[in-house]
Amino acid sequence: MGAIHEIVFDCEEPATLADFWANLLEGYSVRQIDATDAALSVALGLDPTVPTTVLIDGPGPSICFQNVNGQRPDNNRVHFDVEVDERAAEVDRLKQAGATVDRVLPTYTVMRDPEGNQFCLIDRREAMAA
Repeated sequence: MGAIHEIVFDCEEPATLADFWANLLEGYSVRQIDATDAALSVALGLDPTVPTTVLIDGPGPSICFQNVNGQRPDNNRVHFDVEVDERAAEVDRLKQAGATVDRVLPTYTVMRDPEGNQFCLIDRREAMAA
């Protein structure tokens, strides 16, 4: 049996998306880039001051954002369902951070992050039972 080690997003701006998701998910923060990361970039012939991979860590699996050199799938194959207490307020906050709304349904809202990756905001289970 396996366990999730990290979830990977292919993207154009890893640092931007890492900041976005770290601010969305409770208890997550951006992992500090160290000398090993810079050395790997140099070995690959890349600029060591521009991160090509940025990770965030928190109470669940690590989430990795990696540059894919402009390749973007039309529809990402993995997304998050994120439980929130006040969905409408969170939708407004995330729109100000660059997210967009695809559709609103009775118990969840389908959104996209600043690079078009889908995620859903869902009503917290306790709020749905009330």
